[in-house]
Parts: sequence; structure tokens; C-alpha cells
Amino acid sequence: MTTGTPGSPTSSARESCVQEPRVHRSRTLTVLRTGPQTLVQDLGRPGHAHLGVPPSGALDTRSATLANRLVGNPEDAACLEVLLGGLALRANASCTVAVTGPSTSVLVNGLTRDSPLHLAPGDTLTLGTPRHGLRNYVAVSGGITVPADLGSRSTDLLSGLGPAPLRPDDELPLGDPTGVPVGVDVLVPAHVPDDLVVPVLLGPRDDWFADPARALRAGRWTVSDRSNRVGVRLTGTALDRTADRVGRELPSEGLVTGAVQVPADGRPVVFLADHPTTGGYPVIGVVAAHALPLLGQARPGTRLRFDPQG
Repeated sequence: MTTGTPGSPTSSARESCVQEPRVHRSRTLTVLRTGPQTLVQDLGRPGHAHLGVPPSGALDTRSATLANRLVGNPEDAACLEVLLGGLALRANASCTVAVTGPSTSVLVNGLTRDSPLHLAPGDTLTLGTPRHGLRNYVAVSGGITVPADLGSRSTDLLSGLGPAPLRPDDELPLGDPTGVPVGVDVLVPAHVPDDLVVPVLLGPRDDWFADPARALRAGRWTVSDRSNRVGVRLTGTALDRTADRVGRELPSEGLVTGAVQVPADGRPVVFLADHPTTGGYPVIGVVAAHALPLLGQARPGTRLRFDPQG
């Protein structure tokens, strides 16, 4: 599982030109450990494809918005997206925290706690490795108030917008709480199956492939360890082009999140939130939006098949 994009800008290049409202600097979190990768994410910056800017944002939007609701934040507040656990934070102010996504251990000062939970100044929060899936979401009352770029605080690993991936000793500013935390008796973790059936709408370039609905339905794939926030790369069945399309390529055209692009080797790539905004390989279909959170949680080795719709 790759965690970044080759040639990604360094943190020194990730500076915001957006002026932020004043934040009480006493309300902060200190990063002690990050695990393989921890990013600031909100619901992204859609609408900038004409500038070559991907939408970015949390890959598992259901888990991210749930975490924010639990701590009394607006659903679009910035939170932390934690890849394969290992995150440790120290609270420098009283705050409410929720951890969502797949099942994982949550410790406060070394003791197991249920989420959502309260942190007092000086308390340490530690996340274990999720038992299934990839990404947990950590929301904090008041939200993570790093500077915004193009209206979003999300880290975009492709374009370099937003804050750099977190590092030990980073200080994360928190906003003032504006809502009331929502308690739950039992927080049900996100279920991530070992076998995914992914609904896909055919087009716009399904005519480049021989019997595309049958080929997608019959194919069997496995999530590759080369997958990341840009896209889920698949190994397995190669999709064959029609005889008159073999050896031909398209001029670059627009891409959307969920596009199933088929490179020359015939193995599909499903684009996720940090995808390029244009591409020259044919797109056989687009994954239905409600299925994207599960793709964002699919570990390498997960078995996958497509279910063409319509």
C-alpha cells in the first residue's frame, strides 16, 4: 500500500494564501506519532477541475461525517484520516474526540476507552491498527483549524494543496466548539468485507470494449498494494478492447471520482479523491458514489468484482 505520490511537494511548498479567523492557540493537539500516514481531511474542494485540482477530501465520507457529528461539529469540519493506525496525540486543552471507521483499539493514557470520549489537558490518545480496512477518522470538538486552500483544509497528495502529512511534534490548532456532542450507547464500526461487489454505471467509453457489461460482470480482481488515495489499482482479469480500438488511444479528457479507467494492459484503475483531472485511457464506467467509501477502506488483497448497472 503506497502512502504518497512520487514527486509530491514538500511541506515547505504547502503554504496557504487564505487568511483564517483567529484561533485560541491554547486549544491545540500535539502529534506524538503518526503511524504510516495521517492526513488532515474534510469533505474536499470540488469544483476546481478546470484548474487541474482534484476534489480530495476524506475517502470514507460516511465515517468522517459520523465522527464530526459525534463531537458536535458540522459534517464538513476538518478531521484526521489515519492509515493503518499508530497515531498518538496529546491534548493541550479539554476536548471531545470520536474515532470512527473500522474496528480498532482506542487508548487514553494507556487504558482502553470507548468512543466518543473526553480528553483533559495532558491526556494522550493512541490508536491501534484496525482489524479490517485501512482508515480511521479522528474528529475533535471545534475541528482541526489549519489554514484552508481553495476553501478546504484537505491534504491533496497529487496537487500538493493543503497541509503536509503530519509529523511528530506538529501542533494542530483547534477551533472553539460550536455544537453539542452526541452520545451513543454503541458505536458500530464500519464493516469492510473481504469480497467487494462494486456497482458501476457503464460509460462514457464502454464502446471501446467487447461486451463491456459481460466482461465486467465476469471479471475477477484483487486490490493491488500499489493502491493509494489517487486510485485503487487492480490485478486480475484483463479487459479486451474491440478489434478496431486495439493500439489506439484517446486525447486527454476529463475524469471524475469513481472513474474506472482501463490502461493498455487491460487492468482497471478506480480513481479516488486525489485523482488526476484528465486522462487519456478509456473509462469503461463510473463507480456509484455510495460504493466509494468501501473502496477507500479496501486493503491490498481484497477480492473485487463489478456489478454493471442499467
